[in-house]
Amino acid sequence: MVYFYKILTFLAKFTKIYRNLAKIISIFMIFSNKWTAKKLKNKFFQYFQGKEHHLISSASLIPENDPTVLFTTAGMHPLVPYLIGEKHPEGQCLISVQKCLRTGDIDEVGDATHHTFFEMLGNWSLGDYFKKEAIEYSWDFLTKILKLEKDKLAVSIFAGNKDVPAYDEESEKIWLSLGVSKERIEKIKDNWWGPAGQSGPCGPDTEIFYWTGPGKAPKKFEETDKHWVEIWNNVIMEFDKTADGKYQPLKQKNIDTGMGLERTLAVLNGYDDNYKTELFQPIIKQLENISGKKYEEDKKSFRIIADHIRSAVFILGDSHGIAPSNKDQGYVLRRLIRRAIRFARLLGIKEYFMASLGNLIASWYALAYPELERNEKFIFSELAKEEEKFSKTLDKGLKVFDKNPPKSGKDAFMLYSTYGFPIEMIEEEVKSRNLNFGNKEKQEFLEYTVQHANLSTTASAGMFKGGLADDGVMATKYHTATHLLHQALRDVLGQHVEQRGSNINEERLRFDFVHPDPMTNEQIKKVEDIVNQQIVAQLPVSYQEMSVEEAKKQGAIGLFEQKYGEKVKVYKMGNYSQEICGGPHVKNTSELGHFSIKKEQSSSAGIRRIKAVLE
Repeated sequence: MVYFYKILTFLAKFTKIYRNLAKIISIFMIFSNKWTAKKLKNKFFQYFQGKEHHLISSASLIPENDPTVLFTTAGMHPLVPYLIGEKHPEGQCLISVQKCLRTGDIDEVGDATHHTFFEMLGNWSLGDYFKKEAIEYSWDFLTKILKLEKDKLAVSIFAGNKDVPAYDEESEKIWLSLGVSKERIEKIKDNWWGPAGQSGPCGPDTEIFYWTGPGKAPKKFEETDKHWVEIWNNVIMEFDKTADGKYQPLKQKNIDTGMGLERTLAVLNGYDDNYKTELFQPIIKQLENISGKKYEEDKKSFRIIADHIRSAVFILGDSHGIAPSNKDQGYVLRRLIRRAIRFARLLGIKEYFMASLGNLIASWYALAYPELERNEKFIFSELAKEEEKFSKTLDKGLKVFDKNPPKSGKDAFMLYSTYGFPIEMIEEEVKSRNLNFGNKEKQEFLEYTVQHANLSTTASAGMFKGGLADDGVMATKYHTATHLLHQALRDVLGQHVEQRGSNINEERLRFDFVHPDPMTNEQIKKVEDIVNQQIVAQLPVSYQEMSVEEAKKQGAIGLFEQKYGEKVKVYKMGNYSQEICGGPHVKNTSELGHFSIKKEQSSSAGIRRIKAVLE
């Protein structure tokens, strides 16, 4: 396969040629003895479809109507309405592979198993099967279908905590019945999921680990040993946390599972390093060609660059049109791109490289995620613009460095916060100039970064509290109001208007949509009036389940370039609005109150943003 990767990296700049070659190699690898991402996904789908699960498509990386997070961090995010009681059009048993992005682990990226972007395979039971079946399915799939060695598997269960004192004895008994020894079952207090907001469904989880270390796996399982890698998590939603903090049995008990594609693929191929799989090797090989260095010389830098560019490509390629900025998702995107560039400098890469690597990644993944091909021009142009802008900033920082080399941790932090210099780059530059910058200065630098991170975390917590997961009365009203707003915008501005994002809490709604120009005061007033007319008209709110084709024929609004399941829910508000949606709604528009637009502004190129309230 080394020769194939060399061909791929040579042809990376020729998008169509590369894409066709990627298809050929993908077919070749299916018949090789290596496990591929496609092969693993197919095995997973076939297994659970054989147990009457319905396959649903990956949702957007940008959560709809959920301000608690900036990105979709797990397969359950798009399913929150159904976990709290909404009926899913595809039934009670579902499977998917979901695009996910987590920035909480960004400082961990650089080791062998952590990523910001990743794909999560999952199966769900929405009030159907429960704990026993879920655990048996996961064990059966791993040991019989994937044929992982039982002697290298271990599990963790919920140990109990101050809120729910009892440990998960039932899961322990199920694992023992499957042949897992008592020494390979560890009780852990943190084995608990949720709720997604301040209240709602939650429960214990039981995780499965695989031994990736040398030799035989230890007889006793200890989660803190990094050679044990978590590959599967069974979340057992059996409690409902009330607004006053009490835990009651949940009426609809659910199962929510997740299996990390990257980690499992590495395990199946006998790797202790996710970056040795087909998902990263084309990127690593091209980086080696560009830098003239080998992966083994600086694994951390190679991994960070590969991970961050992959994440950036998927954010840019999403249908919501997120561009680098200093706010929200755009800020995270900018941070990922700039961090990749900084570590590329450590490898000696000074020429522009982001667009060519982005091309390679988009082409490789377009087979599974066609939205990357649809949005390739936007991906490449934004990567190129951001790289040029930040490279100039780094060059300015180097000039400052030459005039005033850092003598303290505070000086180093100024270079980090103003010009984006990571501590590794600062240490490299200091070393090349034979200057003094020791452990004391480094420790001081780290203290400043921790303070900065704490401030950022506090600000984010304030910004993103609440949300659809709480299913509050006002959040439900705002969610309903976005349907009326969406249709009113199309009536006033034209049929080109499409939703590109929505953020809702108990106090306001934020709605992003496609439109090239700022709205005039007259247009804003007209949209307001139309929405309020539909509220006064007391329109009944109802839904029907139908196929996507039927929804199209009826004129329902939906991002039809995205994938939907075989059936969708179409919510109607009288004869005024009909839209594909899954979230909670009021029963009549008269419940909404008076609608008022507070701000209309730019979100990114070609995308406008409205903030509005119900009074």
